Amino acid sequence: MKKQFYITTPIYYPSAKLHIGHAYATTLTDVWARYKRLRGFPTYFLTGTDEHGQKIENNAAKAGKSPKQFVDEIVVGILELWKTFKISNDDFIRTTEPRHETIVQAIFSTMIQNGDIYLGQYEGWYCTFCESFWTDTQVGTDHLCPDCKRGVHQDKEDAYFFKMSKYADKLLKFYDEHPQFITPESRKNEMINTFIKPGLEDLCVSRTSFSWGIPVKENPKHVVYVWLDALTNYISALGYGTKNNQLYRQFWVDEQTEIVHILGADINRFHAIYWPIFLMSLGIRLPDRLIVHGLLMMKDGKMSKSKGNVIDPLPLVEKYGLDAVRYYLVRETVFGQDGQFTPEQFVDRVNVDLANDYGNLLNRTLNMIQKYFAGVIPSFQSKVHPVDESLESLMQSTIKEYELLMDNLQITEAFMKVNALVARANKYIDETLPWVLAKDPSQVQTLASVMAHLAHVLLTATMLYSPILVDSYTKALEQLGLPKDHHRYRSIHDVTILSGCKITTPQPLFPRLDPTIEVPFIQQTILKKPA
Repeated sequence: MKKQFYITTPIYYPSAKLHIGHAYATTLTDVWARYKRLRGFPTYFLTGTDEHGQKIENNAAKAGKSPKQFVDEIVVGILELWKTFKISNDDFIRTTEPRHETIVQAIFSTMIQNGDIYLGQYEGWYCTFCESFWTDTQVGTDHLCPDCKRGVHQDKEDAYFFKMSKYADKLLKFYDEHPQFITPESRKNEMINTFIKPGLEDLCVSRTSFSWGIPVKENPKHVVYVWLDALTNYISALGYGTKNNQLYRQFWVDEQTEIVHILGADINRFHAIYWPIFLMSLGIRLPDRLIVHGLLMMKDGKMSKSKGNVIDPLPLVEKYGLDAVRYYLVRETVFGQDGQFTPEQFVDRVNVDLANDYGNLLNRTLNMIQKYFAGVIPSFQSKVHPVDESLESLMQSTIKEYELLMDNLQITEAFMKVNALVARANKYIDETLPWVLAKDPSQVQTLASVMAHLAHVLLTATMLYSPILVDSYTKALEQLGLPKDHHRYRSIHDVTILSGCKITTPQPLFPRLDPTIEVPFIQQTILKKPA
């Protein structure tokens, strides 16, 4: 495993307000970045907005605004959304910033000088929504975009082209030598069989039919193709091509850095084919991993800003708390697979995992420590009760499996391991029967051991949950009486750290939700389509 990490979300297209699907991708990335920092690894986390292109120009015109005014207003909402979700990004890049535009122009010039970009003329089918050109075969007789299934239109204009075929064999070789480059593997096979093996056509990398973009320095009537512009954010944000490039040297050039792009399946082609080839043209190392997450769907299909079948996550957070929403996003959908948001699933997941299992374990344990030991956590002693050994073993194996799964970005599976530990601890209470032990003075040491074991399970589970439960985990640790200077990951390996800690008054962290009230509320207020 490498020593430091550079992790990115895709930069989002501000053609309209973001929805819960965007919050899903960004929260997953945030959870992984927080986990790496929790383990003590230097980690740099980037997100941002991709603000150029014909769709932005068209939407701004419909709104009676300039493109810059249009995106500025939407970006305010995006920044507020990430603040509400407590996203821990180190930087937020906008492709309209001078620091980015200057680098894109320089990169385009370098590619011309390298002989990879040439001036020609393009005639073909163009999808405004995806900012992509397609061939007759790709759009079929219905003339629909292969990606978004919307109608395309014919366009003809002078354009610069990138020689994609020049790098096709080199890209396939890279795939072979780096089998984990694209996860899941099915996404890699799709790229090879659908796009590369049939033959990569030269890619149109400039437009002249609209002006909202970065001008090509050598020919200013052209603006840079939005995907060449957008993908470059991953290095422009680090200072590539500038004198102030310390971040670039540390988090891109240094081979001890693992570079991970997290992205949706709908933009996999751009990241898995175009981006590596652009980097090859520049003579720059390629990312280590592309992790393709699934989509959070509605019952009527994929969420779409243009369709209006989206969920605004802010009312959910306002009503149910940030941690409940973050937990649902991470736990309900297995990373890499498509999932579906329903009010019933949301309420059930909060009740079962957070209220009934984790929250109930915390409250039961603290109340028993208060009742039987005057609120002071007893010293931990190993294997006093016959079932102690199995719980101790599970604690250790859970930590190891959690780390292995999280390191491989199997995020949902990692937290399922923590849930299993919490469930086992609840069963441990039923096996040890503390209320029976408390009636027998000769069993006081056994009772003390049971309370200490439960407290340490709670410490372990809380720390492992902390990348998701960003508000609740500190409250739980404070209720356990753990001093703030011990709110760190290595505390889970010290079974004596809670000995003698004075608990605080137990306060339920996750009140149980009444499905008969909350499901209709979500259906009527949060799922209501915008006018």
